Amino acid sequence: MLNLLRLFKPLAATGNRKVFALSRSGVLRGRTFSSNARPAEFERNVVESHYGPMDIPKVSLPEYIFSPDIAQAADKPALSCGSSKRSYAFGMIHEMNRRMAHALLSQKGCAMQKGEVVGLLLPNIPEYVPAIYGSLMAGLTVTFANPLYTPEEICRQFENAGVRLVITLPVLLPVAQIYKSKAKKYRGTVSIGGQHNVQDNIFGFQQLLMENHESELPVIDPEETAILPYSSGTTGMPKGVELTHNNLVANLVQGTHPEFAKYYRPEYAGITETILTIPPFFHIYGFNAILNMCLKTRNHLVSIPRFIPEDYIQCLVEFRPKFLFVVPSLMLFLATHPKVTPDHLSSVDSILVGAAAASLQLQEKFRQKCGRDVDIAQGYGMTESSPVTLCTTYKYDQSKVGTCGKLYPNTQAKIVSLTDGSNQGPHQTGELYVRGPQIMKGYLKNEKATRETVDEDGWLHTGDVAYYDQDGFFFIVDRTKELIKVKGNQVSPTELENLILELPGVADVAVAGIADEAAGEVPRAYIVLKKGAELSESAVVGHVKDRVVKYKQLAGGVKFVKEIPRNAAGKVLRHQLHLLGAQLDD
Repeated sequence: MLNLLRLFKPLAATGNRKVFALSRSGVLRGRTFSSNARPAEFERNVVESHYGPMDIPKVSLPEYIFSPDIAQAADKPALSCGSSKRSYAFGMIHEMNRRMAHALLSQKGCAMQKGEVVGLLLPNIPEYVPAIYGSLMAGLTVTFANPLYTPEEICRQFENAGVRLVITLPVLLPVAQIYKSKAKKYRGTVSIGGQHNVQDNIFGFQQLLMENHESELPVIDPEETAILPYSSGTTGMPKGVELTHNNLVANLVQGTHPEFAKYYRPEYAGITETILTIPPFFHIYGFNAILNMCLKTRNHLVSIPRFIPEDYIQCLVEFRPKFLFVVPSLMLFLATHPKVTPDHLSSVDSILVGAAAASLQLQEKFRQKCGRDVDIAQGYGMTESSPVTLCTTYKYDQSKVGTCGKLYPNTQAKIVSLTDGSNQGPHQTGELYVRGPQIMKGYLKNEKATRETVDEDGWLHTGDVAYYDQDGFFFIVDRTKELIKVKGNQVSPTELENLILELPGVADVAVAGIADEAAGEVPRAYIVLKKGAELSESAVVGHVKDRVVKYKQLAGGVKFVKEIPRNAAGKVLRHQLHLLGAQLDD
């Protein structure tokens, strides 16, 4: 029996893409489409993956990640917290997953039923894995939220998802209790680092795992929804994205192609590399592209609960990682911060930039800091695609400046003209559509938004303007969608606009992103006041600040204007809004 007790230490408060054509029956990825759907071979200018098909096993996500070969890595380090130094081997993590699953299904006072929803309110800690995988093994669906969200933001997401149980930290228990007061059929709260408080239906994580819970784990259909991350898609308010076990497994299998997964190549067999990451596990990039990929490839993943420069630099010194997962803002920090020296980066031979693009200038700055060549890969994806659809290989033609890579295996794409809807050829721009087994099941309880985003032929309309060259490399050149990307985080203009409209003096408002060197973009509000009304910029900024997480706040300020440019249907003309903003800044 693995000794669980000796590995538990008190937790510090850490609040602080085989190509997929349609079959004759019209079925793709487990979803049914119109019988008029056209197979790819009858459609012009559909780009197929250069890497051909890969077999996608029909298994659940836990079955895929923790396959029987996990026993060969039982004693190898799997997860470490760079702040507290807590560390778990693969065998221990697997045992914790199993115990958590049984506890969730049989704990008196909070026993869950298959298909119900668990809400995770956690930073990047090693216990994130048994929290989510215990839930998935129990046949539950998981939604995760940013623990820095305001209680209002968290409750809105959890209410929409139908959360029945929350897993969190002691410092965040008050937020869970606020949700409990609003929720229907709430079963209980699991506190990682806390103790049982049966009277309030709060259960300590360590005690749950130490107790002898017995239950029958359910059979999981790979087409069942596994997770519910929230995304604004191409427009509007955040929506629950139904990603199935098959979606997630498919994207992981695609990512293990040896051209993409450097440490999954035969020469690395049996070798455990150390990988340092900071993107949050509650983001699809952090969860599936990083956490799950590292677990599957049996590498040692080090993370910290939140970004503190000194802690991150100490991780570079202590763990000597070979691979870094970064976002552009972190890459900029590493390239320019005076406390980060070439010696700190001397162990690093590869990095992958996600969530947003890193410019050529930024890449060169990073290489200059390292004092040598480092493999820099970039990718492209959306929450709705689990997330990856395009990625550069870990070594690729550096003349392809600005590319986000080629299509993942099993993935198709086309560029659709913004004027006549025709499929474009190489070097012609249009909206990027993608299709493959990683594309979402749909938006939770929102068929209208699902139909607008994934058409009857299974194409995901990304909302991004792109082109591809004669070699199959894709380039993103603009966005048709409204989302603002702040340090890789999605910010919905609609969400902020609705908050500002709560102010009595506001007649009309539009929010758009403006360029920012450190963050990429930051939100700015354009406001039309009601006749005779008075409202200050500070009052608007303060009103929003109290209701949203920091990265959603109006760092771009507020501009008071006579009117918001809109089309005949009332839709904000974002391009004209950007021009207006530039004029006001002059």
